[in-house]
Order: sequence, then C-alpha cells, then structure tokens
Amino acid sequence: MINVTQVAASKMSELLAEEQKVQSGLRVFVQGGGCSGFQYGMMIEENPGESDLVFESKGVKIYVDSISLSYLKAAEVDFAETVTGGGFKIKNPNAVSTCGCGSSFSV
Repeated sequence: MINVTQVAASKMSELLAEEQKVQSGLRVFVQGGGCSGFQYGMMIEENPGESDLVFESKGVKIYVDSISLSYLKAAEVDFAETVTGGGFKIKNPNAVSTCGCGSSFSV
C-alpha cells in the first residue's frame, strides 16, 4: 500500500480540479537511473493500466505497477513547499540510501 499525506492529498485534489481531471489519479513508479541507482516518478494518469494496482488514500487514487510496488511498499507521498517552490516527494522506508535531492535511492 502507498499512502498520501493530507497535505499531498489536498494539493493533488487542487491540481486535478485545475486540470479538469477530478476522476484521474496519481501514477507513482520506480525506474532505473539517478545517482543512487533508482529514481521515483509521478504523473497524473486518467486510467490505470490493465496490470496496475490501484490504491486510494485520503480520496486520492494511486496507480502503481507491480514491479514498482515491490520497491514502494509502505511508502508515503508528501508535498512540501520550499523557498524554491513546492513539489511532491516520496518517503520510502525501503530505501537504504538516498541522494541529496531526494529523487533517487538504492535498496
């Protein structure tokens, strides 16, 4: 299961409303790359794929493929505002190490 913080859920709902895609969800995935070996990816997706697992957390649909889920079990999607802007980030309890930017990890 992948969870979403209340802050991230509110921001995601706001973005979906702005894009007029309130029925869509957030695709969360892992791919090779980054300075630590794997990197996270997120994007708005209108419908899940045939083999996707679908979770719902705080009213937000999360779509994830089974390979990515093996790296993201019990992960949490959060949203943080900084002086340079805001963005979604993943808190992953399975990551052994992460890079300084927080977008790549190793297991």
